[in-house]
Amino acid sequence: MSELSFAVRDVLPDRYAATPALLVRLRVEDPAADPVHTLALRAQVVLEPQRRRYGAAEGDRLLDQFGDRDRWAQTLRPMTWTICSAVVPGFTGGADVDLQLPCTYDLEVAAARYLAALDEGEVPLRLLFSGTVFRRGEGGLRIEPVPWHAEAAHRMPVAVWRELVDLHWPDSGWLRLRRDTLRALQAHRARTGATSWEETIEALLDRDRAAAGDPA
Repeated sequence: MSELSFAVRDVLPDRYAATPALLVRLRVEDPAADPVHTLALRAQVVLEPQRRRYGAAEGDRLLDQFGDRDRWAQTLRPMTWTICSAVVPGFTGGADVDLQLPCTYDLEVAAARYLAALDEGEVPLRLLFSGTVFRRGEGGLRIEPVPWHAEAAHRMPVAVWRELVDLHWPDSGWLRLRRDTLRALQAHRARTGATSWEETIEALLDRDRAAAGDPA
């Protein structure tokens, strides 16, 4: 089994991607004498929400995901964010690798909803690696698995996520709605004469606040 080791050097927005994505910059170290011909690498990226603290406003936004704070010891659990892969060309001793991590701001997706709730600080990540190493030696080409225990931890600043979101959806987000819900909103907008979707939803929120006696 190949004894490759991995370390995350940085995570930053991919400014040249056609769709929203982060670049995970890895350092791969290989102690073997025989060079790596090709590395087919796969990484499961996991969020570890239990490994950070949360402000009062963040806790309020996370209520629908994790419940009240007194339940967090049971509900704050690691969640898979995404799975990404790369084919790494040959190297000897070590190599720098960029993994492209596709992202969404769809608030129906648990990971995106979690990230959108954070104001500051860092996002604890863990990358779990798998894949295949194609190695060339005196006996020819041989195939080895990436060791099952290969992983790397990283604390990504929340500001990195905010920067990515602002590149694609500045000061905005989006929700996916059922067709019948959208048609009901369209009908309400037509009845009230609202000039935008934001005005339509704000009017409904104002009505809800008034019914609840909330001056905000």
